[in-house]
Amino acid sequence: MSELLFYLDIFGIVVFAFSGALMAGRYQLDPFGVVVLASVTAIGGGTIRDVILQTQVFWVAKPYYLYVILATSLLTIMLIRQPKLIPKRFLLIADALGLALFAVLGTQKSLYLGAPVPVAIVLGTITGVAGGMIRDVLCNVIPLILRQEIYALAAMLGGCLYILLDWLGWGENQAIIASMSAALCLRLAAIYWRVSLPAFDIPEQDNKR
Repeated sequence: MSELLFYLDIFGIVVFAFSGALMAGRYQLDPFGVVVLASVTAIGGGTIRDVILQTQVFWVAKPYYLYVILATSLLTIMLIRQPKLIPKRFLLIADALGLALFAVLGTQKSLYLGAPVPVAIVLGTITGVAGGMIRDVLCNVIPLILRQEIYALAAMLGGCLYILLDWLGWGENQAIIASMSAALCLRLAAIYWRVSLPAFDIPEQDNKR
């Protein structure tokens, strides 16, 4: 792993762990609950990806990821005294950063381990969205990916763009940064302008005569 990939990976863990810890604070969980929610958000998607690829799960091979999650959780508890006062949009922005980072890094790792292009895109998307899905389910909230939000689409854009730029011969670092930026911009634009996909709505039939 290059130095850039290492720091981006750690940054993604911190951002997702922070978003999970903030969600735990909004629902008034105890410190153990904060660490659990931060952990599943930060490493849930990557764990599923590695299991599917039948490779050693990344945080098992490198336990320092767990230390980063624990430190992020404890710092959030100590520094964020009133999580409910943190604007919901701030939580969405933190989640968007993690989404963009992990979708592209997940795609890159899947390709490196020999996954076909379509599989790499799917696994990159899973890496970006699955942790947030688990977090939302534990908090009894409909996951963002299942709502009208442009969420998985942003993750897929990042993965597809990375593959395209890699095919065009871009350097790895340049392709990763450009792909992450595109995915992040799409997600932030959707948050700022409240852009969403149309809902699938089946109107109820009135059976009364």
